[in-house]
Amino acid sequence: MDKKGITNYIIQFAGEYKAMYIKSIILALVGVFFSLAPYVLMGDMVKKLFSGEKNFYIYLVEGAIMAAFWILRVVFHTLSTNISHVATFKLISNVRISLVDKLSRLPLASVQEVPSGWLKNIICERTDSMEPILAHIVPEFTANICAPVILFIYILSIDWRMALISLATLPVAAIAMMWMMKDSDVQFQKTQTTTKQLNDIAVEYIGGIEVIKAFGKAEKSYRRFVDAAKENANSFIEWMNRCIIPFSLGMAVTPATLLSVLPVGAIFTMSGSLSITNYIMIVILSCGLISPLITVMSYSDDIMKATAIFKEIDDMLMLSEMERPKVSKKLPVDHTITLSNVYFAYNEKEVISDFNLNIPDGSVTALVGPSGSGKSTVAKLIASLQDVKAGNITIGGVDIRDMSLQDYNSQIAYVSQDSFLFNTSIRENIRMGRPSASDEDVEKIAQKSGCYDFIMELESGFDTIVGGSGSHLSGGERQRISIARAMLKNAPILILDEATSYTDPENEAVMQRSISELSKGKTLIVIAHRLSTIIDADCIVVIKDGKIEAKGTHTELLKSSALYKNMWEAHIYAKDVTEIEGGVSA
Repeated sequence: MDKKGITNYIIQFAGEYKAMYIKSIILALVGVFFSLAPYVLMGDMVKKLFSGEKNFYIYLVEGAIMAAFWILRVVFHTLSTNISHVATFKLISNVRISLVDKLSRLPLASVQEVPSGWLKNIICERTDSMEPILAHIVPEFTANICAPVILFIYILSIDWRMALISLATLPVAAIAMMWMMKDSDVQFQKTQTTTKQLNDIAVEYIGGIEVIKAFGKAEKSYRRFVDAAKENANSFIEWMNRCIIPFSLGMAVTPATLLSVLPVGAIFTMSGSLSITNYIMIVILSCGLISPLITVMSYSDDIMKATAIFKEIDDMLMLSEMERPKVSKKLPVDHTITLSNVYFAYNEKEVISDFNLNIPDGSVTALVGPSGSGKSTVAKLIASLQDVKAGNITIGGVDIRDMSLQDYNSQIAYVSQDSFLFNTSIRENIRMGRPSASDEDVEKIAQKSGCYDFIMELESGFDTIVGGSGSHLSGGERQRISIARAMLKNAPILILDEATSYTDPENEAVMQRSISELSKGKTLIVIAHRLSTIIDADCIVVIKDGKIEAKGTHTELLKSSALYKNMWEAHIYAKDVTEIEGGVSA
């Protein structure tokens, strides 16, 4: 990818708000005119003084005009900055929308590879930190670049020699700036990397505080955070140490314009080649060259910071996404699912290979196998949370990659083992399955899916706020609400990926009956670690090392598959032990 500057990024993300930035720049340039005009008027007043003009009224009028110009300068600067702030807020909104939209189109593995702390940081804090930078850089940087150019041209019109002399210190300042900027982006990127690592460790420390305390790892985890914090601080110190000398040199040399203008101008004046009035005017105008140039130099740090953040955003937006048409090329005639020669890999490690399976419309299919065999991966591929590396998956004869995400999502309801609930009411979490559902619809589906009773036992019933990720509820309660949400969606294909794993045996039996009732006529795919819950499936698929080891009914597999028979016997043994231990404890 080509290296981009901040201007390219602003153009890329400003979208329809580029015109606002242009308007802001124009107003800033008008403000520059009004800020420079007083220097010309001061020079004119000096000329009149030396020419012997004694009319006080003339000086009073010019003073009033200077004051008016100053007020107009403030007005235009304020308007320019206000418009720039509005445009920047819109730009940041565009960036955030683009990032979140991108997340929805990325394969699940790509999202999970990025630490959640960094995602939150880039979408919220780091993006937000660009606002004061961009809002001021666009108009003010432009204005402070143009102001010295205009003054230089005006001095040039008075005396070309003095114009060149006024620039005498700029080559040294430019060299200092190039010295500072050389490889500074690499060093600055190091500070961003260590900041990201620190943020990830902090999020991990907070998220894992229960485990840290339970296993006595507080000191080790704390030390890891301290090390990351020190490394982050050191990276900023290294960057500062690298920049301090050239930056100080540039800031020291730039204001030294008068050190060349004053003596050389005096020599020209004494030799008669420069009038005293022009000499004084050039001195006054030279003062106007200094402040804008210092401001431009002070923006170098902010420009690097904003450019680095823009690059992180751009890199994320460049990630390969699941290619889906905006409009489906064709819609399925039924809900038969076919996986043909499917291959899939995580980071080049193949986990599914040469996978072929046909799941008839309206059937119940169970996926079983040892831990890590690829069951959940198959479910995620069917749910279009991942994209196959080779082969294809069809529904009703249509390749799922030829359907829009919206159309395909309407066909699938997916419930995973880690049931995520949003920090809102139970009612709204269930309603997410079908946003148009009435309160009555929500309560009816809760009754049918076996979670109505426990909800009504809560103090606020369906209006109970579940907390972040559903933290106010138990794992089993979260799963029951997730299943109710999926049932409310009423999609023709239902995928349950160990969706009852946190539920106790008594409630699991209720949920199984509810699932059986609510999934009638649907294509149901179930992954279960308790084999007793899937013995009535139309087809049980035994997966091992990413391949189908065997498939058939429960009775058929007990005879034909040694792996399934061993899993069944282990399940029965574990069940017996649990019941015996339960009896003993009773």
